[in-house]
Amino acid sequence: MRDDSAMALRFRPGRSDEPPGRELLRELIELLDAQYPGRVTRPGSTTTPDEMTAPHGTFLVGYEGEEPVAIGGLRRLSPDICEIKRMYVVPAARTRGTGRALLAALEDAARDLGYERVRLDAGPEQRHSRSLFARTGYVEIPSYNDNHIAVYFAEKRL
Repeated sequence: MRDDSAMALRFRPGRSDEPPGRELLRELIELLDAQYPGRVTRPGSTTTPDEMTAPHGTFLVGYEGEEPVAIGGLRRLSPDICEIKRMYVVPAARTRGTGRALLAALEDAARDLGYERVRLDAGPEQRHSRSLFARTGYVEIPSYNDNHIAVYFAEKRL
């Protein structure tokens, strides 16, 4: 059964260093810095805005009406594998299917870019995200990067 509240979402390409993506990314970074003390001086992973642009990546902004409520990006790991980065849903849009819709939009974008598999990682505080990933077909895999904060590494065949 689909959650109708997420039906009004529209996803548009944007950039993580331009409004409104920049502001939502700032909110995500503040959240992660609060959840993981020491992250400010030793981030778990870094991704540049250019990594999440065509021809090998994308950065999506999800809108409810004209209000930006979600962001997420893709970056290339290899010719057939990409990685989901910087997924974030504003607090007011959570628990209504927004995260699931964002994940589906990112997977669709990965397919459109020609990727066969998508990977992601998450830290111990991202319990809701990890649950979403498991429910939507992601399978845990060994660590594929050097993100010292992550405890969960997963992949999905598209």
